Amino acid sequence: MPLAIIYSRTNNGIDAALVCVEVDIANGLPSLSIVGLPEAAVKESKDRVRAAIINSRFEFPAKRITVNLAPADIPKDGGRLDLPIAIGILAASEQIPMETLDRFEFIGELSLGGQVRPVKGVLPTAYAANQARRTLVVAMDNADEASLIKALNVIAIQHLGQFTAHILGIEVISSFQSTLKTKSSDNSVDMRDVKGQHHAKRALEIAAAGGHNMLMVGPPGTGKTMLASRLATIMPPMTEQEALESATIASISNQGFDVEKWSLRPIRAPHHTASGVALVGGGAKVKPGEISLAHNGVLFLDELMEFDRKVLEVLREPLENGAISISRAARQATYPAKFQLICAFNFCPQGLSCDLQQDCQCSQEQKRRYLSKLSAPFLDRIDLHIEVPRLPRQDLQSAESGETSESVRERVIAARTRQIQRQHKNNRSLTNQDIERVCILNDSDSQLLAHAMDKFRFSARTYHRILKVARTIADLDESAEINTQYLMEALSYRSLPLFENPTQQVAL
Repeated sequence: MPLAIIYSRTNNGIDAALVCVEVDIANGLPSLSIVGLPEAAVKESKDRVRAAIINSRFEFPAKRITVNLAPADIPKDGGRLDLPIAIGILAASEQIPMETLDRFEFIGELSLGGQVRPVKGVLPTAYAANQARRTLVVAMDNADEASLIKALNVIAIQHLGQFTAHILGIEVISSFQSTLKTKSSDNSVDMRDVKGQHHAKRALEIAAAGGHNMLMVGPPGTGKTMLASRLATIMPPMTEQEALESATIASISNQGFDVEKWSLRPIRAPHHTASGVALVGGGAKVKPGEISLAHNGVLFLDELMEFDRKVLEVLREPLENGAISISRAARQATYPAKFQLICAFNFCPQGLSCDLQQDCQCSQEQKRRYLSKLSAPFLDRIDLHIEVPRLPRQDLQSAESGETSESVRERVIAARTRQIQRQHKNNRSLTNQDIERVCILNDSDSQLLAHAMDKFRFSARTYHRILKVARTIADLDESAEINTQYLMEALSYRSLPLFENPTQQVAL
């Protein structure tokens, strides 16, 4: 009998490595062996495949069957190889023709009755199959996800017999055409719901326009969480490439993938008990963490001071590099992590409605230990530091509504468009060479910034981030130059008094 070669894919990080399923049928005692570094779920596929072939009214060869999953040095896991193994056995036993099978790639798990079940991580496979110019055969429940790759030809099946009827010319299956309507925005929250806090809303607009990280400090119940949850509503829409990148990470994760929301910016808000591995990713199979799931979106760390200091420190490199490389003894993976960090915490270690200056009963030692969780290198990477004070009763009871997210978003999009046209990236991503070119100050403003650096002992990283924020403020005001007003506003977002004694103020 001929040797059958069927193409499939296995996930390796955010990539989909090609797997050649080679099936050889020879004389000997009836057996089915699978080689090529299969993990437990793949080894178990022999029983699923046998039952699926028999229950689909095909003959399972009573001979020695060897299935090789090449290349042999890449681990294969999950049930995604059930379908290609079954197709390979049918082709090698000459029950279906193999002349045209090299034009297809197959992924799918089989039930004992021959039904094709959905699997995780279809989007990376769909992208790779399109690059290889092959047709992808998937379960019907995976078809909408695979069809996000516009140029890809997708065949969606519910049963093993459907594809065999198609390849035999008995019942031809048309290419899948998705009718799914994706959501373009989340209308459940809006900026007009936020009462007062004009300074905080202004900072949120600047953060959205330039892609800057932001830290909010204030007593409980002042609207910090409310503001953070509305950042995504004023951010520019993702490009198709950005949406595909974020969707790919969600597709391979354990959280599941909602195709309807694939074009919405992701918002991740992990609990403060999350570990460092949960944030950056890892595990035995090296899965993406919260920072990668927030790629091109928002990572909101509420109650920042309740996080362990070591957990916060693991964010330093991803904040700077926009990616995370995870190395384990058996596997290595690199995941993108260009997220926008929003943090919030209370002034008081006891969570009281005080600002550490009035009516605060915390001791100096309590304050010192409370603030020691935030290291200077971590704070250096946060561009905007703002106070969210208690709301006056009049603002809280006012029936007047503020600006809508849509109107704020229009200004943000206009500012972001100017940045893309000028430097092909947002202001947060400016390199040192870019800053020298687009963030030029006059002599008096340079002296002003130098004086602020000496007074607050700003680092070089902080110096550059102040210039980036000033550049964003100028873009929002449609100004080609950074003047004193913009620089002063940028400086105002860099220091907060956190101790009762003014001589002990700490510049964040």
